[in-house]
Amino acid sequence: MGDQSEQDQIGLPLSEDDSLPADEAVDDSKGLKSRMDRSFLEYASYVIRDRAIPNLADGLKPVQRRILWSLQEKDDGKFIKVANIVGHTMQYHPHGDASIGDALVVITNKRYLIEGQGNFGNVYTGDPAAASRYIECRLTPLAREEIFNNELTEFVPSYDGRSKEPVTLPCKLPLLLMLGTEGIAVGLSSKILPHNFIELLEAQIAVLRKKPFSLLPDFVTGGLMDASDYKDGKGSIRIRSKIKVKDNSTLLITEIPPATTTESLIGSIEDATKKGKLKVRSINDYTAENIEIEIKSPVGIDAEKLIPALYAFTACETPISSRITVIRDRRPVEMTVTEVIKANTQDLVDLLRRELELKELKLLEDLFFKTLVRIFVENRIYKKIENCKSNEAIYKAIYSGFEPFRDQYYRDIVDEDVEMLLGVRIRRISLFDINKHKDEMEKVKAELEETRRHLKSLTKYAIGRIKSLIKKYKEQYKRLTEVAEFGAVAAKEVAFKSFKVSYDRKKGYVGHKVNGNEFEVPCSKFDRLLLVFSDGLYKVVELTDKLFVGQNLLYCAIPERDRVFTVAYQTKGTTYLKRFKFGGTILNKDYHCVPLKSKVLFFEAETPEKIYIKYKPAPYQKIDQQVANPNELSVKTAKAKGNQVSIKEVASIRSKPPRNWDADATVTKLKFV
Repeated sequence: MGDQSEQDQIGLPLSEDDSLPADEAVDDSKGLKSRMDRSFLEYASYVIRDRAIPNLADGLKPVQRRILWSLQEKDDGKFIKVANIVGHTMQYHPHGDASIGDALVVITNKRYLIEGQGNFGNVYTGDPAAASRYIECRLTPLAREEIFNNELTEFVPSYDGRSKEPVTLPCKLPLLLMLGTEGIAVGLSSKILPHNFIELLEAQIAVLRKKPFSLLPDFVTGGLMDASDYKDGKGSIRIRSKIKVKDNSTLLITEIPPATTTESLIGSIEDATKKGKLKVRSINDYTAENIEIEIKSPVGIDAEKLIPALYAFTACETPISSRITVIRDRRPVEMTVTEVIKANTQDLVDLLRRELELKELKLLEDLFFKTLVRIFVENRIYKKIENCKSNEAIYKAIYSGFEPFRDQYYRDIVDEDVEMLLGVRIRRISLFDINKHKDEMEKVKAELEETRRHLKSLTKYAIGRIKSLIKKYKEQYKRLTEVAEFGAVAAKEVAFKSFKVSYDRKKGYVGHKVNGNEFEVPCSKFDRLLLVFSDGLYKVVELTDKLFVGQNLLYCAIPERDRVFTVAYQTKGTTYLKRFKFGGTILNKDYHCVPLKSKVLFFEAETPEKIYIKYKPAPYQKIDQQVANPNELSVKTAKAKGNQVSIKEVASIRSKPPRNWDADATVTKLKFV
């Protein structure tokens, strides 16, 4: 870990009790508490900085950086056994081979940096990779060219002090947003969604030109994305599978949301079907290189009608949240996408400047050495050392021989330069081609001039370099996730009526697992039931498989707040009739639509055209039957008393003439008071 503690490295203050002797700290409870607090902070800072959270500078977690560095050290252009890379990485990474192997497979499946050969698993099906001894990998050309430069890399000792590893890699790519990552540390977490490589490069050009830009995530699994709630790296997105209608009875799923697999997706569909949220006849998975899940709809149901239910009740639609937490200047910070891309672009410009300055220095040295060799050969300075008898005399002769030509090279000659000249072979001197040497020097001068021109217009150079990357990789890294806007699916509206509620009056049970022949109400998982009893009591209950209600159930249906009902009831010797709405109710709470201790004589949904009232015979009774028109009544609440019909004893009230109705007798039309 080095001489400096992990706590001090990330800027956390040391405890005041640090100066206490070990035995005194243990004996003193306050000192022990301080030591425990400090140890926890050291552990927390280590997990945050050295395990879970990526670094803004190169976009990598420590294990990813160590894997790439090991691949670069072993790189010879050929494929290397993953087991060898895992073993080599273990000299830098102290957390075991399993974490290294898993991280390498993940990076490989993200396509950009590591090229795999063999079975690296399947991001679509969730199949794991083969054992590391059976698969091979190597760096991609993009990784070789854009994320390494040993001369610009800062190194620190590895965990055991035997090797040196990079603090960060001099990466010229916006890797943090390219790869995306997820990490959970002590007290914080990071969830960075991957973005499209080409779009990130275009955003960097926009930053350099000081123009606006916007970026949205892009996933290797494709799918449809609604980013309405995604605000510059904060908030969340919703990803849907791409579902095609093959024919009237068949759907095809061709793309799935990230973090799901074909197996988990099919499992969610089967689970929703078992719970009655949708109806599916069969599911077949034909996924190989491309996703192909075939769903058959039941007979009589159009396959297209399944799509909203699939989005509402299965993993075909998945929400994903985003929180960009990174290590910046050795401290964890939360950033936006715009802040990240601007920081990456500034780092790119600084890195290109350092590369150009290094190249300028190398070209100057190359030109310097070529100039020395030309003067050394053309002016036969080598002849002056033929008679020298000591090393000191040789050096003195060469220094003096170059003095007349000091204005032809940019710095003074040092002993190392003399050693280089003394290493020039006689054969090279005899075959020295002046014209060829001049041509080589002109090429170096031209390259030096170009390098200095780039340094003067660094922004223009950076834009040109980014454009060359876009041109090279545009076809290879196209956007896979399609951006769309889709409203939230109302689960209750798209749920299938998979249950059939019925009532068995003889046994007194109601529910979707009751073999009764009354009511038979088709219901979905989200529906509730309105139960009305013969004494006027009513309540709303959840969909039930089997509920005992007794033998006095009068009505069972799905509640509709604004539906009009017609009821006639008798209380204290008087008959009343009313039209009403149940309105809102609280689940499982008892209500009454007629006064207590009343008897419901007639109950019907909606409003019948006529009501036929038959009275019981009585002495001196002139009217035995009447017809009423309920439409003449105004609609009231369930608690309203209603309109009086009669104080006579009613034999029956029907919406159709009863069997004992006398069609030839005089019928009196009921007038409501």
